[in-house]
Amino acid sequence: MSFKQIRPIPSVEDVLAREPLGAELAAIKAERDRMIRAVLTRADHRFIVIAGPCSAHDETAVCDYVGRLARVQETVRERVIIISRIYTTKPRTSGTGYKGMVHQPDPCGDSNMAEGIRAIRRLHLRALRESHLTAAEEMLYPDNHAFLDDVLSYVAVGARSVENQQHRMTASGLSIPVGMKNPRCGDLTVAFNAIRAAQLQHEFSYHGWDVQTSGNPLAHLVLRGAADLNGRPLPNYYFEHLMTAAEMYDQYSHVNQAIIVDVSHDNSGRCFKEQPRIALDVLESRRHSPVLRTMVRGIMLESFIEEGSQKPEENEYGKSITDPCLGWSETETLIKQIAELC
Repeated sequence: MSFKQIRPIPSVEDVLAREPLGAELAAIKAERDRMIRAVLTRADHRFIVIAGPCSAHDETAVCDYVGRLARVQETVRERVIIISRIYTTKPRTSGTGYKGMVHQPDPCGDSNMAEGIRAIRRLHLRALRESHLTAAEEMLYPDNHAFLDDVLSYVAVGARSVENQQHRMTASGLSIPVGMKNPRCGDLTVAFNAIRAAQLQHEFSYHGWDVQTSGNPLAHLVLRGAADLNGRPLPNYYFEHLMTAAEMYDQYSHVNQAIIVDVSHDNSGRCFKEQPRIALDVLESRRHSPVLRTMVRGIMLESFIEEGSQKPEENEYGKSITDPCLGWSETETLIKQIAELC
């Protein structure tokens, strides 16, 4: 094999021992998990909003942003539950570009995954400590979830990973909601099969052990749009798409049937300014259908302090270095609109 060993990766035990969660934050996470679970099991009427930058590259700016979310959460707490989106891995279609904090703790520096693993845990702990909001992450590398398992309240499996068996089986062992995104080809049966797999028990290899999982009843569908054969975006957030997804749920024996709509990516054609319009369209669809009102449980959006995006070397505070994001002012306005309409 042509692998070159660069440095050892720290063990899960070592990383957690150096950066422990602590009893106070563990209690906050437990309560947040309870509330989010209640929404997805329809025991709570509130609407979920998962919001944050495309990729979290700057600890201070991310914590600043999450602190702003926490203040808005206080004003909308009767209608909306906000989950901060702190994604520290970035899948790259062509293999080039910034791959996330876990690869590059310094976005302008060299790759160092050993330090990146420690950096992402520090980031999540600081954000939770300062805001009391637990976060969502994308599970790009299933093995890395163990470094953050005690701090996260939501995990997304992306369009490129949703067909992967290791992702599906790892999701079956998590005790938090896992959103299965439809693949870029748009085939919803792929996502529904992923949900089914995640809700079943499995035995497989994980972190050097032969492990057995009990199945995850909180695995659910995330609609993120698709792309045609020429790469052009094909949205799947319209009323008809939502109804089709709801009807497809009836063909499977999934429990806790739920849909989250990603208003970015191919649903927005990667035009970040379209996200508020799409979010409000989803709410209008819920208003017109009792089925969708109970099944569509939330949205995801890409948002940061400053709108748009930049190159890493430009170093503008609070602006994405990957996909363009909605700015803070528009984000705050949108969340408050959602609280009024949901």
